[in-house]
Amino acid sequence: MTHKPLAHPAQLALDWENDPAIEAMIEARVARRAEAAAFQWRVRLVAIETCMMGSLVIAAGIALDQPPLQTIRAGILVATACCASGMLLIGLSGACGMLFSRFKRWRAR
Repeated sequence: MTHKPLAHPAQLALDWENDPAIEAMIEARVARRAEAAAFQWRVRLVAIETCMMGSLVIAAGIALDQPPLQTIRAGILVATACCASGMLLIGLSGACGMLFSRFKRWRAR
């Protein structure tokens, strides 16, 4: 059997469930945190992808008995290109997201 616990008489009774302003503030905070976490995960994935691609190119060069300096140079070049393209992709997707949200707000007016 469950029952609602009684509040202490000195406790301030707050009814936050029915207040739309507080709900909107909470929603905004959650959205900001989720957006920051999503950006961090995207950067983390680009970093992992960069390391993987560079190391794969270096490993392939070593396995094919290529000159070591040329192999390392190619791996660094591939890793740099991978990092640049990943950061460009993150930036462009963020810009498109902002553009679409502004367009959505403009159409709602």
